[in-house]
Amino acid sequence: TTESPLKVTLEEVRYVARLARLEFTPEEEEAMARDLSRVLGYMEKLDELDTTDVPPMSHVLDRADVFREDQVERRISRAEALAAAPDATDTHFRVPKVI
Repeated sequence: TTESPLKVTLEEVRYVARLARLEFTPEEEEAMARDLSRVLGYMEKLDELDTTDVPPMSHVLDRADVFREDQVERRISRAEALAAAPDATDTHFRVPKVI
């Protein structure tokens, strides 16, 4: 385990839990403080690495989004859209009044 000299205190766990509207048992608070301290220790370990020649990246996986070309397709007519509605007039969808 990577322990951090930056220890997360129980008071900090309680403060963040209150902000997030979470409730923990005393055992869970201690486990959370321990786990968060380990995370900070890991981050400190990563800070020791020389990243001078490492290019920045936006994602850990080497992926690219593939988008299809926009194509004009047949649109459905107003009559077809209204025919699928549970309640409609000749020109509009009819919905319950919302106040």
